[in-house]
Amino acid sequence: MKASVGKNGRPRRVLIIVENLPVPFDRRVWMEATTLRRAGYEVSVICPKGKDFNDSYEVLEGVHIYRHSLPIDARGAMGYLLEYPAALFWQFALSWRVMFTRGFDVIHACNPPDLIFLVAGFFKLFFGKKFLFDHHDLCPELFEAKFDKRGFFYSLMRVFESLTFKVADVSIATNGSYRDVAVNRNGMAADKVFVVRSGPDLNRFKIAPPEPAHKKGRRYMVGYVGVMGQQEGLNFLLDAAEHVVRVLKREDLQFCLVGGGPELRLLQADAKSRGIEGYITFTGRVPDETLLSVLNTADVCINTDRHTVMNDKSTMNKIVEYMALEKPVVQFESTEGRVSAGEASLYARPDDPVDLANKLVELVDDAGRREEMGRLGFARVRDSLSWQHQMPVLLRAYEAVWGEASHEANLEPNLVAKGNASSGG
Repeated sequence: MKASVGKNGRPRRVLIIVENLPVPFDRRVWMEATTLRRAGYEVSVICPKGKDFNDSYEVLEGVHIYRHSLPIDARGAMGYLLEYPAALFWQFALSWRVMFTRGFDVIHACNPPDLIFLVAGFFKLFFGKKFLFDHHDLCPELFEAKFDKRGFFYSLMRVFESLTFKVADVSIATNGSYRDVAVNRNGMAADKVFVVRSGPDLNRFKIAPPEPAHKKGRRYMVGYVGVMGQQEGLNFLLDAAEHVVRVLKREDLQFCLVGGGPELRLLQADAKSRGIEGYITFTGRVPDETLLSVLNTADVCINTDRHTVMNDKSTMNKIVEYMALEKPVVQFESTEGRVSAGEASLYARPDDPVDLANKLVELVDDAGRREEMGRLGFARVRDSLSWQHQMPVLLRAYEAVWGEASHEANLEPNLVAKGNASSGG
């Protein structure tokens, strides 16, 4: 690939900076890093430490990973005020270390938060480094979703977002809605914005036989994978499960929730206080093998993100991962949720756990419909959404960093051809 070699004949060097998750646990970042490495780039990553990923430095699959500690697992405003300066300090310090050892030609910054432009802008201004912004979350809307208000800090997030796009040479959007934010809200040139979705790697997401032990002796199982956080709407999942058990009198459904996060213990306590803890398995964070085993056992998979501007415009990785394993989905109605899943999902009224529960039971009781929806979902992933379809666009985005890309690389022809462009995809 021509873009991986500079004018001096040396492989071009990438420094990826991510704050909110360790690598390789952050699957999107890891797929990007390994894709770039296989394309001939030299790749370094700066990220926080986390459970099972506590080495300060290691090399995995040719990617050099530099990890730093953070003071706390931030939840409230004060937590973020402690986390962000600490993260910026380590990002600057480790960037200097990388520059004077392995070197880098471009900083690939993954938000949240929208503060890494300070690091990238410094090295761009004083050392001529390039800056590629990988837009994972809408930070102003994320702030609004977390704290249920706007005000001064929301406006500050808008300023940081605008500055990030102004400093960036090229940006990557995870979907069409995010691309609109880059172009229409922040004025970035359309030919500098590339849609690279967080599609699953079908070499990793393999369909396999179910493991009956996950069902705890019940006939059906509902699967969920994700962070146990505030904006994921897991209170709605518990509301729906309680409605299934108490009102619909269904004792044949087991809910299995995979993932860790700051709300995990609160959710476990809530399930116990409702008296439904026997119907809900909280696995915590588990290895990939266990995650895939749970999803392959599920009869239906669920998403419960509450209705916010942030969630409406964001693509939830879990949805496409469910589809990659031929699982039908039940979720609340949202713009990007429908773009991703299409006919592979049933859509409940936003933030209505009773409607969610009813649609869940409706699908559980219709094996033929589940099979057909699973088939449609898998075909959608295979034909347009998997990581295999995103890799060429990622590499073309990197060509654009060096001014070498064709201007057709920022579209999603497979999705557009299916008529979803008007929905933000």
